[in-house]
Amino acid sequence: MKLLSIYKSSKKDEMYLYVEKVDKLKKVPEALMSVFGNAIHVMDMPLKADRELARVDTAKLLADIAEKGFYLQMPPPKDDYMLNLYQDRPTTGVK
Repeated sequence: MKLLSIYKSSKKDEMYLYVEKVDKLKKVPEALMSVFGNAIHVMDMPLKADRELARVDTAKLLADIAEKGFYLQMPPPKDDYMLNLYQDRPTTGVK
């Protein structure tokens, strides 16, 4: 079991970093941190390999933390209908 800290990005919605609590963000490369922005602590949690997480493959998360020292959860892809939401609106008389 590992004790993880989870941080959300101040620059990208729904982007998260998972790291071991004892290491904090020490192993995250500077280049990634510049894109990630300020790391906002969300929570700490114990994690076993058999625990299921909503949008994260637990085995991949644990492998990345063991290999790289962190796991980056990217935002989910946007649905196509959301990308075209404003293209279908009439432009006359609508502000």
